[in-house]
Amino acid sequence: MGLMALGTYWLVRSTPSLGAVAADAPPTHDPDYFMRRFSVKSFDPAGRLKSEIQGQEARHYPDTDTLEIDQPRIRSYNERGVLTVATARRAISNADGSQVQLIGDALVTREGVDAQGRPLPALEIRGEFLHAYLDVERVRSDQPVQLRRGGDAFSADTLAYDNLDRLLLMQGRVRGTLQARPRP
Repeated sequence: MGLMALGTYWLVRSTPSLGAVAADAPPTHDPDYFMRRFSVKSFDPAGRLKSEIQGQEARHYPDTDTLEIDQPRIRSYNERGVLTVATARRAISNADGSQVQLIGDALVTREGVDAQGRPLPALEIRGEFLHAYLDVERVRSDQPVQLRRGGDAFSADTLAYDNLDRLLLMQGRVRGTLQARPRP
């Protein structure tokens, strides 16, 4: 019995180990897939179109789970059915498409309606960089922007716009032109 125990001990000690399990290499910032001349649509639970992203070419990066899009055109509908359209030379979108960074000739436009369903003047925000939060209807920029709503025009060094709360914060050198409204 003792001899067998010693033999087993010797066998366990002399058998080479399998070594440490190799860890998966972290993902690199190389695209794992791409799309050309594409359109991706997402729908809400009721089957209504929620958003559509179109572009010339898109590359997905697994390390950041982002999608980089050339010549993007993004259409997004809010819960009231109001359409917002965003374009730029390039865009970077997070995994679920709820945040989009628009880079180069960025433009966000929105047609609106008031609580009674009457049309509002179109809203247009321009800049070299705009960060759009589509689900919460916000646009931010830390770079110079121009905003136009109907005949009114503003420019500023930074912008934070919240469509749901109807708040606009412009900072830096802010300039504005307000058009007189005709009396009823």
